[in-house]
Amino acid sequence: MLTLLRSRARVPYPSTVRPRCARMLVGVTVVVGLAAAGCGGSATTGPGTAHPMESPAMPGHSAMPGHGGMPASGGMPGHAGMPGMGGLPAGDGLAAEASGLRFVPVASTLPADQPTSFRFRILAGPGHHDHASRVSPPETHGTGTANGDGAPVTAFKLDQTRPMHLYLIRSDLTGFQHVHPNVESDGTWTAPLQPVRPGAYRVYASFITTDASGADVPTVLSQPVTVADGSADTPLPPASTTTTVDGYTLTLTLAGGLTAGAAGTLTITVSAGGRPVTDLQLYLDTYAHLTAFHEGDLAFAHLHPTGTTAGGKDGGPALTFEASLPRPGNWRLFVQFQTAGVLRTAAVTLPVG
Repeated sequence: MLTLLRSRARVPYPSTVRPRCARMLVGVTVVVGLAAAGCGGSATTGPGTAHPMESPAMPGHSAMPGHGGMPASGGMPGHAGMPGMGGLPAGDGLAAEASGLRFVPVASTLPADQPTSFRFRILAGPGHHDHASRVSPPETHGTGTANGDGAPVTAFKLDQTRPMHLYLIRSDLTGFQHVHPNVESDGTWTAPLQPVRPGAYRVYASFITTDASGADVPTVLSQPVTVADGSADTPLPPASTTTTVDGYTLTLTLAGGLTAGAAGTLTITVSAGGRPVTDLQLYLDTYAHLTAFHEGDLAFAHLHPTGTTAGGKDGGPALTFEASLPRPGNWRLFVQFQTAGVLRTAAVTLPVG
């Protein structure tokens, strides 16, 4: 059984102290939303790649067959999350503005085939105040502003140990990256990106602020970005129930079919050399980090744990998730897990009826 961990502690910025872990069960809810990079360090990955924890790796396409209330993404209200964990983004993660917040990249283009940085701000729209800066200041990340006039928001709660997560995906569902940017005192975030090939991409920012009452406001926003001139798309690998990375085999089992908008149970079993893997290590306070992108419109979904369990044993081999994907069609799942201090990313195509 998968044990997943997430801390709800807050820390003032800057801080070198990481919150203590609280282990969580493998039950995970998939909710469409947008995810973005977090502050301090990075964890860039590409399917079929492995790298030391927090060390960027080259993105790429896999050759395999392949929190508080709910975050806002299009203004949908939130719902309670699992014990000790924040809620998930509502909506489809394709909006650039929601809940009085705007995701504003410094540039809408990136250079091709070379390491680069993606810089952006989260701005407060009219009538929005950076309440996190005024709700128990010692427990927030950043200082924040309260002008509500387009000023940068700089106070964020930790979400899976980070105040900000950034995701990048190409229009053909290749080139996946998940990084954790650093923030400057003026509220500008800088995310390190590994080389990407030319084409159309979408970048997602996922974070949690608080409202006037002190309630969590998980929010997911995104913007399109272009990398140099276009290049040919890579065909999406066909749907499969298995995928491999670095000698590990991930087997997907669905309890019945998966229908858009309906909850289903997805179990991922990890094995190596025909033997079950039971030494999964924590990454972002969880034993598996799952994100999914919808073919065509690039709608985003994030899978989170749904329960807690005591004990300090490593996770695996079976990881169970409650999957509720809102759109029919193909979804590309990216499963990040860590063993022996190495972060690995596997990708698989999952059809939804």
